[in-house]
Amino acid sequence: MKIALLAGTQSGCGKTTAMLALLQYLKTQKLNICSFKAGPDFLDPLWHQLITERTSYNLDTRMVGLEQSQQLINKQNQQVDLALIEGVMGLFDGRTGVGMDGSSADLAKGLNCPVILVVNAKGMSGSIVPLVSGYCDYAQKMGVTISGIIANRVGSEHHADLLKNFLTDYAMPPLVAWIGKDAPILVERHLGLITPDNVEIPDFSRYFNVDKQALSTAFSDWNAVEIIKKQAIKPLRGKKIAIAKDAACCFIYPANIDFLIEQGAELEYFSVIAGDAVPDNANAVWLPGGYPELYAEQLSISASWDSLNKFIQAGQPLLAECGGLMLLGKQLTDHDGVVWPMAGILSYQSKMQKKLASLGYREDISGIRGHEFHYSTRESEEQFKSCFDCSRGDKGIRYKNLRASYIHWYFASKPEVITSWFLNL
Repeated sequence: MKIALLAGTQSGCGKTTAMLALLQYLKTQKLNICSFKAGPDFLDPLWHQLITERTSYNLDTRMVGLEQSQQLINKQNQQVDLALIEGVMGLFDGRTGVGMDGSSADLAKGLNCPVILVVNAKGMSGSIVPLVSGYCDYAQKMGVTISGIIANRVGSEHHADLLKNFLTDYAMPPLVAWIGKDAPILVERHLGLITPDNVEIPDFSRYFNVDKQALSTAFSDWNAVEIIKKQAIKPLRGKKIAIAKDAACCFIYPANIDFLIEQGAELEYFSVIAGDAVPDNANAVWLPGGYPELYAEQLSISASWDSLNKFIQAGQPLLAECGGLMLLGKQLTDHDGVVWPMAGILSYQSKMQKKLASLGYREDISGIRGHEFHYSTRESEEQFKSCFDCSRGDKGIRYKNLRASYIHWYFASKPEVITSWFLNL
C-alpha cells in the first residue's frame, strides 16, 4: 500500500477541495483507495466516504494517539492500493507550538509518510518558490518530506506552467496537480462543511489537472508497524447500547462504533427526530452531537423524551455529547432567536450564538481524551455536579448516572474509563 498526507499551507487554502478532487481522480484510475482525516473533524470524513465507499477514520497524535493511528492504517494495508490522509488546518498548526502534537506535520513524522502540500496560488507566480521553500526547510528539520505540490485557484494553463517551471527551476517538489479558479466551492456552515446528504458532491474532474508521473512519486510505501495486541477482554459483552443517530445526532467517530463492538456491546440505533423510544432492554444510551439547532422544530415535539426521561430517572447510564447535551435541557434558542422546548429532563437552556464558544482538545483527569467545538452556550441558575475534571473546557453535568458535556470523547483513548461509564460503575 502507498500512502501520503495531503496538508495545506493554512486553513482555507483549498485542502478539502484538493482532497476530494484527488480521491475522485484516483477512483477513475481504477485504484482501490481509502482515506483518513487528521484531527477531530466529523464532517470531512463523510465526504471522503462518498467517493471511496470506505469508512474514513480520524488520525492524530493528540486525541487518537500515534499507536492507534498506526493500527487504523494497518487494518487497510492488505486491502487497498493507496491511502490518503487529509491534514488539519495548516501543516504545522497543532495543539501548541509549531508542528507539535495534534498537527499534520507531527502525524506525518510519526507515520513516516510524505506530505503533498496544497497552496492557494491565486495572484502568485514566482512567490511560490520562497513559500514552498520555507515549508520544505521546516519540514525537513522535523524529518518530514514534502513530496509534491497541488496549486489551487490557478488562473489558467499558462499560470500553471509558470508555477510548475518555477518549482522545477529552483529544485522544489514538483507540481503534481492544479485546480482551476472556477472549481466548485464546498458549502460551509458554522461547524464546517455541510453534511453531504444535503447536497450532491461536486464533480471536480473538469477543473483538476494531474501530472500522472509526478503524482505517482509523491506517495511512499506504508511501513506497517507491528502493534502487540493485548488479550481481548470484552467488558460490554451482553450489554445493549442504544445510540441516537440521525441528522441531529450525526457526529460519531467511526472508531468509537468499532470500539463498542470490540468490547462486546450490542448496538441499536434510534432517531430522536423521528420520535423513537429508547430501544427495549437497552443497558445504556449514547446521545452524540450533531445539529439539533437545525431540527429544533421537529425535536420540540419529539416523542422520544418520555422514554428517555424514564431511562434516566431509573438510574441507567447515559452519555450525552455536545448536541446530545442540548437535547436534554428545557429549551434551545436557535440562530434566529426562536426558542424551542427540548426534553426538559435537566433545567438548563441552550442558546446558539454567532461567535465560537469553545474549541480545543480536552482531557479528563482519568486520561480519556476528546475534543470540544461549539457555538452554543449552556445557561442555568441551578448548580449541577460536574462529571469531568478537565484543566480546560466543559466539566459537564452529572445527574444520577447521566454524564453530559460539550466534549466529544474518543473512546479508545482510555477503554476502561468509557466502559465504566456505560456499565454504571
